[in-house]
Amino acid sequence: MDKGIFAGLKVLDCASFIAAPAAATVLSDFGADVIKIEPPGTGDPYRNLPNLPGYPTGEHNFAWLLEARNKKSIALDLAKPQAQAVLYKLVAEADVFITNMPPPVRAKLGITYDHLAHLNDRLIYASFTGYGEKGEEANKPGFDSNAYWARSGLMDLVRADTDTTPARSVAGMGDHPCAMAFYGAIVTALYQREKTGKGSHVASNLMANGVWAASVLAQAKLCGSKFGERRPRERALNAVANHYQCKDGRWLILSLLNEEKQFPTLARCLGREDLIDDPRFATKADRHARSVELIKILDETFATRDLAEWRKILDGNGLVFGVVAILDDIPNDKQMLDNEVLVPFENDTMLTINSPIWIDGAKKVQPRKPPAVGEHSDEILREAGYDEATIKTLRSSGAVG
Repeated sequence: MDKGIFAGLKVLDCASFIAAPAAATVLSDFGADVIKIEPPGTGDPYRNLPNLPGYPTGEHNFAWLLEARNKKSIALDLAKPQAQAVLYKLVAEADVFITNMPPPVRAKLGITYDHLAHLNDRLIYASFTGYGEKGEEANKPGFDSNAYWARSGLMDLVRADTDTTPARSVAGMGDHPCAMAFYGAIVTALYQREKTGKGSHVASNLMANGVWAASVLAQAKLCGSKFGERRPRERALNAVANHYQCKDGRWLILSLLNEEKQFPTLARCLGREDLIDDPRFATKADRHARSVELIKILDETFATRDLAEWRKILDGNGLVFGVVAILDDIPNDKQMLDNEVLVPFENDTMLTINSPIWIDGAKKVQPRKPPAVGEHSDEILREAGYDEATIKTLRSSGAVG
């Protein structure tokens, strides 16, 4: 197991941007040999993400470091028959083929399931789309901001109230959960192959994962449930399941669902023992009926100390609460470091975000920096049986970069 659970598993990542390639990244974390297939020249368009307006600036391509770690790159112009022939040869020896190209593009490039399945009856063909592969929107492109976040209702549901502008998503916020679902689909198909000896076509999409993320309230709607007024934080119906701003401007969120036991503890921690016997808040029903009054009191109380002080005071008392973290907190988050949520790249001190699953006795590979465009083209071609003269011809034709 030193080389990982998936050591020897051959994966072709013929996808772009986040959800589908990130599923391949998770496979690589557990030792799979992942080959990134990208066009010659500029490569995967996702390499350019940090250059778009509004993204953080710096010397490192943070997006590519995360999504393309551990992978090898071969540059193929799949519009050329010679490049398609190379791909078909790789497919014949592969275990998994991953793509998120729209169905019409797959057909044009000769990489549909029907094009590839007959080359290798053990192949897991994994396709990811915006809106599914049936119906009038099957060919519609989509990013997580629209197909996952907006279409699912999440963009509307997280608004503070009905008068607030719908909330924008951040890069990859839907894609990375989708990647884990897609990874699960691929691993399920691999398990099925262990039983049947045969490959299969597995699929997932942004829209389905978005509704799954919003499924508690979506199911309520499907059941015909009645929804109440959407209330802003200051008028929330439960003061002890609410968020509060501290003296330093930072926030924390309370999630006290066992109020009968936890409210007196909270009051003592806050130095407000008087609230325990206050007739306005004596019972759970009283606290809910007068939630606006209680929120105002808690607002005033939390505003007297910094977040770090409140964290020390509240910790260890059986109270469920969370820090509303900011990005500045993450590099030094001890809990994340202790649990290998953040891990260093190989031969480097720079940290990256680990895939969020661990298996006892199965060591993950240490993350390796991602490849340049076509960095491993010749190596991959040689391993596939191409001689130097043929490689030179492929390069001169533009089929390989």
